[in-house]
Amino acid sequence: MLQTRIKEAMKSAMKAGEKQRLTVIRSMMAGIKQREIDERISLDDREIVSVLDKMVKQRRESLKQYRGAGRDDLADIEEFEIQEIQSFLPAELSSEEINQIIGEVVNEIGATSIKDMGKVMGSLKSKMHGRADMSKVSAVVKTVLGEK
Repeated sequence: MLQTRIKEAMKSAMKAGEKQRLTVIRSMMAGIKQREIDERISLDDREIVSVLDKMVKQRRESLKQYRGAGRDDLADIEEFEIQEIQSFLPAELSSEEINQIIGEVVNEIGATSIKDMGKVMGSLKSKMHGRADMSKVSAVVKTVLGEK
């Protein structure tokens, strides 16, 4: 179970005295716990991946802003946190795999224009959950549907 892996990583970071890594792992645990409390449920692995995926997305946005403002010190921290969180997510899909899945979904749905973007993205989100940056996937889908 993913939550158990995260707890074990937290223990090992404590024992090793890795303060920066421990901070990231604690924030992950806090995000998971917050969602469990808000929704009064116990999260399964898929829902935990969703929480972690959201955390990565937030950090990517911060990273872009920090780089734009010339704050490389803060950007480096965000990069470290992104890498640490991603280590608990399923392996990212390659560009080829993303293109293949997009092609399959477009054919499956019978998408013919940009008007079908919502249907395509809805199906892709469930297939690529936590395994791809959906903003990049969206850009590829726009290109594919724009060509049709």
